[in-house]
Amino acid sequence: MADLTSTFVGIKSPNPFWLASAPPTDKEYNVRRAYQAGWGGVVWKTLGEDGPPVVNVNGPRYGAIYGPDRRLLGLNNIELITDRPLDVNLREIKAVKRDWPDRALVVSLMVPCEEEPWKRILPLVEETGADGVELNFGCPHGMAERGMGSAVGQVPEYIEMVTRWVKQNTRMPVIVKLTPNITDIRRPAEAAKRGGADAVSLINTINSITSVDLDNFAPEPTIDGWGAHGGYCGPAVKPIALNMVAEIARHPETADLPISGIGGVSTWRDAAEFMALGAGNVQVCTAAMTYGFKIVQEMISGLSQYMDEKGISSVDEIVGRAVPKVKDWNDLNLNYVTKAVIDQDSCIKCGRCYIACEDTSHQAIAMSDDRVFTVKDEECVACNLCVNVCPVEGCITMRQLEIGETDPRTGEVVREYANWTTHPNNPAVKAAE
Repeated sequence: MADLTSTFVGIKSPNPFWLASAPPTDKEYNVRRAYQAGWGGVVWKTLGEDGPPVVNVNGPRYGAIYGPDRRLLGLNNIELITDRPLDVNLREIKAVKRDWPDRALVVSLMVPCEEEPWKRILPLVEETGADGVELNFGCPHGMAERGMGSAVGQVPEYIEMVTRWVKQNTRMPVIVKLTPNITDIRRPAEAAKRGGADAVSLINTINSITSVDLDNFAPEPTIDGWGAHGGYCGPAVKPIALNMVAEIARHPETADLPISGIGGVSTWRDAAEFMALGAGNVQVCTAAMTYGFKIVQEMISGLSQYMDEKGISSVDEIVGRAVPKVKDWNDLNLNYVTKAVIDQDSCIKCGRCYIACEDTSHQAIAMSDDRVFTVKDEECVACNLCVNVCPVEGCITMRQLEIGETDPRTGEVVREYANWTTHPNNPAVKAAE
């Protein structure tokens, strides 16, 4: 059996699957159920300092995006940080950690952007025996309007400053949770590293409005006839999260910074993809809210089976393996040529590939009178659209042209050009010649 044991910034857990700071981790009851189901760790829902009470809306807190089969693709939430008293949360954290010493328990924190509140709350968290803290610099709604959350995460100088305060006032590992609501994710990651962060976690939710009620013309979820922007999460955000994780993992200034991957992790495969792009572990929220805590059992068994089949003995062997193969566009081989191939035995003659290519691409698929679809190699640019729209998996594939073959579309012989910088079609290369 593969060893799924994970050690992330010194925090050990029996597997790399943690629950993210969110509604599922708001109280002792939930967290105990999560551990019983098999989760390797939990990030307790964000705590704030004692002071003015946090008041959540009592109307709908979630909006949703569905696929055609009503599969939940994304959630928009307008819920704030915990509205439970700080002392109650701390007491429950201490009790849970005492009873589950082998599970990771990290506490998410958010207090005003001043040093004293951080100095007050950190010793209280330490006393619980928690394994670490995660600084919530990502919430795009509610708390951001109060100068916290993404209001901090969008300013690298603030990230560095607060992270340094925290590192100076605690012995616990410090994870900085980054907002995706920024142009270049590398800048806040660099700031976290300069401040002394032990790791970063990403992505937090994306600023969003998921839908509009067209009867009363208000954003959804609607509270007393009004709506607000919220934070978007779930399977739909996974591509954005994967890219941001990879950008940090391959950036020379942050390549050695441990990453906890968050954003649309619903299956073991999602988790493995995050780890391959540099994440040391993953955090999950929407999948648990959709299917319940026992979804982790499928993730554990799936990842274990995959690792056994691949001969991978430790999750550490997966982490970062895909990072060297992530390149900028200019470094891609522009002379790599493929052509679409349709398997006639699998084709159900629906015509989706034909109409998609005919109307919106390169008119590279022919249809006979008896609805047999074939690829016109001389027109095919290998865009892959036909593969993506075909409802039959594996019916359309892409065949690589071998070195020395002639491309029917261009009449050029396939050669090995390393990248655009040295490609003979590059105007700069032509000018140099």
